[in-house]
Amino acid sequence: MDKKLFVGNLAYSVGDDDLEALFTEHGTVVSAVVIRDRETGRSRGFGFVEMETEEMAETAAGAIDGFEMEGRRIRVNHPQSKTNNQRRSDFGERW
Repeated sequence: MDKKLFVGNLAYSVGDDDLEALFTEHGTVVSAVVIRDRETGRSRGFGFVEMETEEMAETAAGAIDGFEMEGRRIRVNHPQSKTNNQRRSDFGERW
């Protein structure tokens, strides 16, 4: 298992502090980051939370997965590692 969690289907208005506050109810949060568009700075609707222990991560995932926040049902699970085939290729490798 892992201490890091993927959090999806977030409302675009949810920020890092909101995400941290939600997960703090279920253990110690090491980091909470909402992923943003590089150009616009707008939330992309997902983020990552790292808890202090694997047990805290499991507890938080079980408690928060399916929780409704700002009208959206949040999805929480462990992030999947990208294989070489899933990674974005460099522009030069596409041709």
